[in-house]
Amino acid sequence: MILRSALPVVASLTLLTAFSLTGQTVSGLRADASTTTAMPQPPPPPLVSSETRGDIFMAKKMYREAIEEYKDCPPDSAVIMNKTGIAYHQMLDLNDAKRYYQRAIKTDPRYAEAINNLGTIEYTRKNYRRAVGLYKKAIRLAPKSASIYSNLGTGYFARKDYRAATEAFETALQLDPEVFEHKSSHGVLLQERTVEERAKYHYYLAKMYAKAGTRDRALLYIRKALEEGFKDKKKFQEDPEFSSMRDLPEFKELLAMDHHVL
Repeated sequence: MILRSALPVVASLTLLTAFSLTGQTVSGLRADASTTTAMPQPPPPPLVSSETRGDIFMAKKMYREAIEEYKDCPPDSAVIMNKTGIAYHQMLDLNDAKRYYQRAIKTDPRYAEAINNLGTIEYTRKNYRRAVGLYKKAIRLAPKSASIYSNLGTGYFARKDYRAATEAFETALQLDPEVFEHKSSHGVLLQERTVEERAKYHYYLAKMYAKAGTRDRALLYIRKALEEGFKDKKKFQEDPEFSSMRDLPEFKELLAMDHHVL
């Protein structure tokens, strides 16, 4: 496709060069400024790299097509290996995902995103201790990454270390106030969203947002916790983090409602 669009441009350039060198006529017409006007040529279409095409397929959730595009990229790129791992990961092919994450780390041992993503593999396989270790290693390399701190909190939460989980979540929130609202990623870093105790997880997020003074988000996660079966409503009345919210009509209404567990 690129060759077809380029041919008219090349032919025109060749013709204009012949005019300038010979000053002769073509089909009986003299090529001078008074009789000949060079036709403007459209610019060639921009080239789209295989990586960009792969990223577009990732955004469309066409993961196999993305993998095929990434195969045409430089084979020694840690970023491409990591993206290929994410594509396999999204297809739940954890073995190939892990293999590509490991290749990315071998190519660039300081690639925090690939180390984080390898941690998500261990998390999915319920190897929570290994996952936490990998998240902590990634944080040492990328200490300002809110998403990795969020993953670390999720790892601690799975191990029922709620104090450490809360500390990690609070750090993530300080780094990025929107960190828990991000829906997904087709870039280079995965953020873990699967937790077994979702009701309790949302309770802790509600408490954290209440402590930060973000009342609308706190109310949102209180509702989610109750809808997912969080039964200990008295914690919302007793925990000091919710003290500034207890006079809010919305807060009272939420606690008074009989929530249908989703």
